[in-house]
Amino acid sequence: MTRTTSSPPIGVAVSTVIFRLRREADDARLELPLVRRTRDPHEGQWALPGGWVDLAENLESTASRTLAETTGLAPSYLEQLYAFGDVGRSPGRVVSIVYWALVREDIARATEQHNVAWFDATALPALAFDHNHIVDYALWRLRNKVGYSRIAHGFLPDRFTLAELREVYEAILGRRLDPANFRRQVEGSGTLIPTDDFRTGSHRPARLYRYNQDVELADRGPLPQ
Repeated sequence: MTRTTSSPPIGVAVSTVIFRLRREADDARLELPLVRRTRDPHEGQWALPGGWVDLAENLESTASRTLAETTGLAPSYLEQLYAFGDVGRSPGRVVSIVYWALVREDIARATEQHNVAWFDATALPALAFDHNHIVDYALWRLRNKVGYSRIAHGFLPDRFTLAELREVYEAILGRRLDPANFRRQVEGSGTLIPTDDFRTGSHRPARLYRYNQDVELADRGPLPQ
């Protein structure tokens, strides 16, 4: 299909919704980084990190580059989420290819950047463009995907306790889970391998587990991992 000479140019951009788990006392919640816009449109408002697609880049490379430039983050998991291109979502005609990503809490804390702040993913201010809608869709996808993949492991270090893994599930789903039922389900899933090490503290020692590296975080079919 050819474009007529009167057709306006269409800009293609990439934005990324990147989640981390934030632990405080006995509570854990999902957070995401936002960038304060320094120019119009929506100057002064918070927005998802992103940027224009370079002619020499593929989309995933653009997502990784713009994340590094705006937030300094390198995610443990990155996947294309959706394409958003409603007319009127931005001045001019802009289609945004949106990715979603996961980072471990220790990495996220080590890469705090100027003009970037972390927000509770379920209690955001009014964002620029249609970014509130994009975040809502990313949360919906994450909550659905956690039920049939080991995507929750993207928030954790190489070794972790079952209580820490359950905490991730509870933060994603927004509800408490029965510890005994959770243990039975994850130990029978084939995604965890128990180690001989334990974490000690004020409570009884807790066995440490690691990922089964033969199981992907999420099945991407024939797409490259």
